[in-house]
Amino acid sequence: MAKEELKIGEISKPRFEFRSFGRCFCDAAKRMARLSTPVPEKVWERHSSETYIVSRTNDVNNTKIRDGKMDIKTYVQTVDGLEQWNPLMKGEFPISAQVLRDEVFPAFKVDGMPELTKDTYTLEEFLGMIDAHPDLQAVSVEKIRYGYMVNDTICETGDVYINGALVRTINSESTEVEDIKKTLADVGLEGVENINYLQAIKRVIGMINKPLAN
Repeated sequence: MAKEELKIGEISKPRFEFRSFGRCFCDAAKRMARLSTPVPEKVWERHSSETYIVSRTNDVNNTKIRDGKMDIKTYVQTVDGLEQWNPLMKGEFPISAQVLRDEVFPAFKVDGMPELTKDTYTLEEFLGMIDAHPDLQAVSVEKIRYGYMVNDTICETGDVYINGALVRTINSESTEVEDIKKTLADVGLEGVENINYLQAIKRVIGMINKPLAN
């Protein structure tokens, strides 16, 4: 069976991903840019401001909010060190109390559901609940991302500001594990720790006592 052709910015079947965070991936980033095939101009450089909700007791559900919309992805499996995540929930603010009760707070895997006395809640009200919970934290994440395509894998390098702290990221993702592994070898990322956004944010804010990749 022919493998699926991936296109940046378009939905495909669930992908596997390598990503890492650190102070510098300069050599790998240069090789990624040189090896890349042409990509659409819309992904040359992208800027976004997002809010991630991190939980001390959860590492399998990744929750982020952008432009008033909430997106939760859930961890599925790791194959040859590459992680696969699937969509779990999508919502938009104002959001219903039922969705918060049945889908959002269960994804955080924390004790102590906030008392929900209204039918719907604004983003500001939701963030107030997060701030009041001892095991949850809302984290500001600003991204500047540069898109590439290497070995038919969707790649990017980026500057990421986590609560204002600058870290660098680099990644390769595809539905095909072997294509990612070839890309990691070609750009010089073999042996570099695979760190997803949830783990990187927790390390930067001190929720996990562990450094980034470099």
